[in-house]
Amino acid sequence: MTSTNTPAFHQIVRPHEITAELKRELIDCWITVTNAGGAAGFPFPPVDTDHVAPVADRLIADLDPDRSRLLLAAIDGSLAGWLNIRRDINPLVVHWGTINHLQSHTSFRGRSIGTALMNRAREIARDEMNLEQLHLAARGGVGLEDFYGRLGWKEIGRWPGALRLAPDDDRDEILMILAPL
Repeated sequence: MTSTNTPAFHQIVRPHEITAELKRELIDCWITVTNAGGAAGFPFPPVDTDHVAPVADRLIADLDPDRSRLLLAAIDGSLAGWLNIRRDINPLVVHWGTINHLQSHTSFRGRSIGTALMNRAREIARDEMNLEQLHLAARGGVGLEDFYGRLGWKEIGRWPGALRLAPDDDRDEILMILAPL
């Protein structure tokens, strides 16, 4: 069997589309990325299924084609990474969305999974969700603003010291935008 570095993408837009196996893979990826130091929504590793499963359950329950989608990347049938695209349906901000939880499984690092997910998310946001811009917040001090900057994102502000990872480890929360899509 020949392996490829090109991920296959799949969108999940409704809760019933998540199989038990896919949910297990999603949670496993989240645990692995977090415990490897990834800024994936759980700032205090180590985490396990008891920490991640309830958060994954809420994310899955909120899936809706108009408000929240999961974008999955697979290589050779295995989950290589994922992200969440969300929008608020308030008419004042319905034209923009937010990227949450971008992560690539540590087994697939170095294969540009994160880049591929972000590029595909941009297309989905523009062409399927009719969004005009995307926002995200990134943890300072780990080079994420450089990663996103290479993909066309612009820093629009910081909340200095907003994230306290340890008593002597405060990090900025970096606010970024991608517009136009």
